[in-house]
Amino acid sequence: MTTRNEPGWITDLRRKAFDVYSQKATSPLDPEEFKRIDLRAFRADDYRLLAPANAAAPAEFATLLADRARFVGEVTHVNGRTSRVTLNEGLTKQGVLFGDLAALARDHREIFEPRLMTLAVRPETDRFSAWHAAFWTGGTVLYVPRRVNIEEPLHSLIGLSEPNAADFSHTLVILEEEASATLLEETASARADLTGLHVGAVELLLGPHSQLRYVQLQNWSPRTYHFAHQAGHVDRSARLQWTVGGLGSRLAHIHQHVSLDGAGAEAQVNGVTFATDRQHISYYTQQTHRAPSTTSDLLYKEVLRDKARVTWRGMIKVEKAAQKTDGYQRSDALLLSSTARCDSIPGLEIEADDVRCTHGATAGRVDEEQIFYCMCRGLSRFEAMHLIVEGFFHSVYDRIPVEAVRETLSKTVERKLGIGR
Repeated sequence: MTTRNEPGWITDLRRKAFDVYSQKATSPLDPEEFKRIDLRAFRADDYRLLAPANAAAPAEFATLLADRARFVGEVTHVNGRTSRVTLNEGLTKQGVLFGDLAALARDHREIFEPRLMTLAVRPETDRFSAWHAAFWTGGTVLYVPRRVNIEEPLHSLIGLSEPNAADFSHTLVILEEEASATLLEETASARADLTGLHVGAVELLLGPHSQLRYVQLQNWSPRTYHFAHQAGHVDRSARLQWTVGGLGSRLAHIHQHVSLDGAGAEAQVNGVTFATDRQHISYYTQQTHRAPSTTSDLLYKEVLRDKARVTWRGMIKVEKAAQKTDGYQRSDALLLSSTARCDSIPGLEIEADDVRCTHGATAGRVDEEQIFYCMCRGLSRFEAMHLIVEGFFHSVYDRIPVEAVRETLSKTVERKLGIGR
């Protein structure tokens, strides 16, 4: 820790988190969340944090979003270290902070100490959250002051470029009252054959009447492990739109929690997953309503091929004070092969008596008659599959207002099917 050049409050946070990690490292994981995840092949000792001098070495990444839109700010992290930061000068003058979490937390203690891993992602949740809290290596931070509206999106890239490198980056977004912003974030490996580990966290903190659009596209190499705790807290009359894309990795498990803390808060969560080969992508989602007249709307769509597997465990929780809640969650899976498997388990825990909460899950194979119909009209089998998959995902695409994200997901689906460039 002496080599990190960090203020004492961050060092104290790390030490406390490491104590928690030491206790939880040998303790059983929550069976409700992890019983469908096979961690026997995962060996933490196979991966290492790179020294700062070697971490942010130049590398080329086949990014999904970087060239598809104009950004007013960009930040790049390679192997857990920040290598590039840009921000529009006009936003800087308005008090917007955007860049490396480690540097900005050191310089703006009054903003980040009360919020960093104290309100959303907590070290004591499980061994992965404690592991991250003890060893986090920078990451992206966005702070938007009161009544500042950022019209154009910002971009964040988290990359791995060295074999067996570990990334513990942390994303923290803070919007003060009546602020608004759009952050597009993606993860990528420099080469498809790279082995790697990501143990990350995302914290989205929305003040009253603020609006955030947050997108994270996970596109690690098929030899990378991805573990993440992600949490959003939405205050009074604020609105969060959160889109996740599960595309890469060998094994991915995402613990995603949205908490509606103030009256009139809204959250829309969109998920697009395409798993192939032997990928296993797992989601554990929670929508917690803590205040009256709050709305949550979660829609996940998963496509699976080969021997891939997707697990989704969703829960809507409504506390006693959260009368007039409107909660919805749905997960639909499309299986392109008989050897793929999807486990979808929705759930409700309701303590209030004046609410509307619904949930559902479906899974099914592609209809061969639909494929035959398309092929009779001159399409190849791959093109027919693409048409069907695009139609399956379309209800999620329609909910995403950022055109660059819609285009990116569509092109990525083409590549996963083997017909894109």
